[in-house]
Amino acid sequence: MTAKVAVIYYSATGTVHALAQAVTEGAASAGAQVRLRRVAELAPGSAIAQNPRWQRHHDATTTIAEASIEDLVWADAYAFGTPTRFGTPAAQLKQFIDQAGGLWQEGGLAGKPVTAFTSAHNRHGGNEATILSLGNVFYHWGALIVPPGFTDPAVYAAGGNPYGASAVTGPTGADLGSAALDAARHQGRRLAEITTRLLAGGPAADDGGAGLEAAAHGA
Repeated sequence: MTAKVAVIYYSATGTVHALAQAVTEGAASAGAQVRLRRVAELAPGSAIAQNPRWQRHHDATTTIAEASIEDLVWADAYAFGTPTRFGTPAAQLKQFIDQAGGLWQEGGLAGKPVTAFTSAHNRHGGNEATILSLGNVFYHWGALIVPPGFTDPAVYAAGGNPYGASAVTGPTGADLGSAALDAARHQGRRLAEITTRLLAGGPAADDGGAGLEAAAHGA
């Protein structure tokens, strides 16, 4: 059975967009049918124009379809991406999530695997807090949170964030390195594989992470 995965994200200057593309590639490599969707921009054009990188990315991604509630209905699993805003998701992604109240009331979000990824300006700029904040939403939905954990060397190479793929952009907003993108691909692939197992009625657990987890804790 083919898993259907919706990768839904917000990105101002392109970092989370790049991570979202990598998550999409990872899920597709596991045989999933994937929709890559950006949420609507809420910032006024005057604010976007003040930042050349923001303006360039905004103009370059207008052909990517905007996310809709129908995408949530369609998908068997979700991957949500957002830059951190003071340790919480960006308003643009939160506004989209807030529209899902009716679907939540109908039980349409319960039991679906979900994962999250993010980026921040600084190494301690709120990456983990942002993913954990999104977890509060997923708990309310009754969704099944699928973190990358320590299930692949790519997680370590990217800095060792078991909550979700994350990136540190730094003061120059430099392009992402391959390590963060590899971690995002692994996360997308893992989400798709676990979703496929659930749809087939098989065990959701993989058997590749136990040794990595033990090594991480010095066992």
